[in-house]
Amino acid sequence: MKKGKLWLLVTLLALAAMLVTGCGGGGEENKAADGDKAAAGGDTIKIGFLGAKTGGHAAYGVETLKGMKMAAEDINKAGGINGKKIEIVEEDHGSKSSEGATVTQKLITREHVVAIVGDPTTGITKLAAPIAQQNKVVLLSAGAVGTGVVEIGDYIFRDTLLDAVAAPSVTKYLKETLGWKKVAVITSMNNDYSVGLTKLFEEAIAANGIEVVAKQSIQDGDQNFSAQVTAIKDKNPDGIVFTGYYTEGGLFMKEARKQGMTALMVGGDGLLSDVLMEMGGEAVEGAMVYCGFAADENKAVDKTKAFIEAYKAANENKLPDMFSAQGYDAVMLIADAIKAAGSDVPEQFRAELAKTKDWSGVSGTITFRENREPIKSPVYLLEVKDGKFAVKDTVEVK
Repeated sequence: MKKGKLWLLVTLLALAAMLVTGCGGGGEENKAADGDKAAAGGDTIKIGFLGAKTGGHAAYGVETLKGMKMAAEDINKAGGINGKKIEIVEEDHGSKSSEGATVTQKLITREHVVAIVGDPTTGITKLAAPIAQQNKVVLLSAGAVGTGVVEIGDYIFRDTLLDAVAAPSVTKYLKETLGWKKVAVITSMNNDYSVGLTKLFEEAIAANGIEVVAKQSIQDGDQNFSAQVTAIKDKNPDGIVFTGYYTEGGLFMKEARKQGMTALMVGGDGLLSDVLMEMGGEAVEGAMVYCGFAADENKAVDKTKAFIEAYKAANENKLPDMFSAQGYDAVMLIADAIKAAGSDVPEQFRAELAKTKDWSGVSGTITFRENREPIKSPVYLLEVKDGKFAVKDTVEVK
């Protein structure tokens, strides 16, 4: 009797073990399969947003996220990609470099994204890129324009107008069209973007025979620029090349006007924010900013017009900026690569993304070079007019 009960118990335990194994309850093969499914997004394709929704760089991050969500909505309405829906996973590093790496790691290991769009800034992109590269997750920045980004690894991309392309084109325009002969150059020394852009501008300035009559250093976060303005005003430059961000740019020009300077400011897309006008007021009227996209409804192609109208409808008739357009294009580029590869596994669609050539997006035409750097055209030169950004001119990239 005892033997019979023992035999029955052993049999039941064996059957239970077979059922657990057969249902994927812990076998190594099933664990691996589940891991692959999670990494590839399961029934959805997860694309992470790396950027700021709060803090000093929120103006960049919020707009990038808007564009990403619009792209995901358009893709999902059209049936998704390879039978799967796009899901945008949001995080917020609060404009803190120290949080950039933490958010990147969370998106990869906890959320299992297959790609990350961001960061809109060069500094945090360069902190996040090694983590994405190590984990073989595609990272595509829709804003970083500084140097030393894609060199980090073959999973790192960007869809921006490069400073290395824009700064020479704009400098030539300053000389040949506006007649500038001498300039002052202002650099924010604790800002990687600013330091890199100053180098590019100085090379272009020298190549175009323009004289640098003054150089001054500032710091992100400074509010008093009286000493720097005093040092440059007697040099009487035709213009001020300001390579930093919008908050300091607005305050700097306010001080320049206070001290009687009439020279106009020019800079990169680090100045592209309504905060520039909020901080500088009338002092930034006429200031020029180059970027890779501007909502010019009169000249826009059909695809771009549709994007502009959709954005306006969702944002109280406001126009999209460069970051929203490039955020939209970033998701579309990734989606097209996944579609071409027939897979949302990063190791497979990364190669398709790298082959992008003459791709038409809402922000312009994009081709990735062998090093994954984008060739993008045209360069939009904006100016502050009546307290708003308006298209001053466009410069084709040859």
